[in-house]
Amino acid sequence: MNKSEKEEYCPFCEIQFDIIAKNNLAIAFDDMYPVAKGHTLVVPSKHTRSFFELDSRTRNACLSLVCKMRQMILKKDRTVTGFSIGINDGFDGGQTVFHSHIHIIPRRKGDVTNPRGGIRNIIPDGISY
Repeated sequence: MNKSEKEEYCPFCEIQFDIIAKNNLAIAFDDMYPVAKGHTLVVPSKHTRSFFELDSRTRNACLSLVCKMRQMILKKDRTVTGFSIGINDGFDGGQTVFHSHIHIIPRRKGDVTNPRGGIRNIIPDGISY
């Protein structure tokens, strides 16, 4: 990461991670606080606070790396039966590191009692089906 491209202290710009995969505009590494085995982050190389501020080339490079990481995870761990892909954007969206990033969370049969609704469960009263 380039220090001149960041606005303030950013752990994704400052900390050296063991990079699992990369392309010309993004990197992937293990989440430091995984919610499941194999939880990975895809991060644009240039410091950008919001996913919605990424230019189309960078956004596409990030999404391409998400797909690559999915394949790598599936090849490495046969217990994975699904994925939750998430972006927390903005403080009220749950973002805690203000450098855009995408969570790739491998899911396994039985990892929660009822997986129906997936990401909709973020807001407990939001599920109506």
